[in-house]
Amino acid sequence: MAKLNKAAIYQRLNKVEKEKACEAIDNLACKEVPGNFVILLVSQILSKFADALLNPKVTLPWLMQGLGVPSAFIAWLVPIRESGSLLPQLAIAGYIKTLGLRKWVWVIGALIQALCIVCMILIALTLTGLQAGWALLAVLSLFSLARGFNSIAGKDVLGKVIPKTQRGNIGGLAASMAGLATLLFALILGFIPKSQQHLAVLIALTLGAAMWLLAAIYYSKIVEYKGAIKKGENGLKLTLSKLKLLYQDKAFAHFVMTRGFLLCSALSAPFYIVLASQNQLNLPLLATFMAVSGAASLLSAPLWGRLSDLSSKYVLILSACLATLNGLVVYLVAQYSQTVLQSIWFLPMMYFLLSVAHQGVRLGRKTYLVNLAQGNQRTDYVSVSNTVIGVLLLLLGSIGFLDNWLSVSALILIYSLLGFVGAISAKFLVKLT
Repeated sequence: MAKLNKAAIYQRLNKVEKEKACEAIDNLACKEVPGNFVILLVSQILSKFADALLNPKVTLPWLMQGLGVPSAFIAWLVPIRESGSLLPQLAIAGYIKTLGLRKWVWVIGALIQALCIVCMILIALTLTGLQAGWALLAVLSLFSLARGFNSIAGKDVLGKVIPKTQRGNIGGLAASMAGLATLLFALILGFIPKSQQHLAVLIALTLGAAMWLLAAIYYSKIVEYKGAIKKGENGLKLTLSKLKLLYQDKAFAHFVMTRGFLLCSALSAPFYIVLASQNQLNLPLLATFMAVSGAASLLSAPLWGRLSDLSSKYVLILSACLATLNGLVVYLVAQYSQTVLQSIWFLPMMYFLLSVAHQGVRLGRKTYLVNLAQGNQRTDYVSVSNTVIGVLLLLLGSIGFLDNWLSVSALILIYSLLGFVGAISAKFLVKLT
């Protein structure tokens, strides 16, 4: 039987027309596409699996609850994890653009994230209460900053080494395979008794650190040729000046606005789990919701990835509509049918559908943004977009603190309605692919 090398794997995973085989990348990079595709795929599988293991909507709340951390700290997990990686990106981008090779930025970011997870494990073994809460939030802030480096460098490298018509596919395949790994791991966790859930969290964190380390090793093997650089653009004043893109580039500004509305799928997710906890479902919740999330990635990501390469714009519309409809159903059931709400199948099923929608939002927006820009413009787009979204995350995330006045289902409804506005906005985006 013929050896299944990188080129053979690449051919099996892609159906590429010759005239589009190297679209939007240079000739040198074209020769390395098969090998780079496989290396990127493996590293993305590992990093996405690591992200699932350190999920701020599932894993970290369980860790904090087990350590006796006040609930006020738990409310900040998602905003810090997400906005912490987005807000500094204007300053980070100025430095990254001075580098001809940018894969090493991603590698360093991955290593820092692995180290941060090790620190979280040490905190879990030595601290409790307020001390554990403050320490975990501090480490999570550093973890998020490292993610910011990975976010900019990762999209830049993807745009340099992978042709335009294959970028959504690689993201979809990686998310699907990472979803399978998450599903299998969650099934194993399901055998751990409820009284030992703290052990399940520690196992998840240890495996997450190992995945980030392996991802860094694989990513370092990417063959990247030096690209366009801009010297002397790492000053804060100059990087802040990039915000002018928001009024000079209408297509980009429209995308950022749309992306802001599409935060609904991420911000509403923790409240599904809070609702499940309040209704005391007779399930191992950590394993159940981790499994559901993994299954959603496994089944939906390849489809979203392929569709994103055909039309990332319409992927955003479809996924936003799904998130909105899903939240509306949860709200109506919570208001009018407690029997259905407290059944063991309803909330896991709705979280599954929300996770499917979230995969579409993630893959659609990433593919759209990478295809919207060229060269160093891509770095500017990513950094400005992520910085603005970081601010919006903090603002929209603060809606969650209204839980003293609004029911959990009402909060889900509010976030879901944002998704409907996002779907309308996405309808008028410039058509790319």
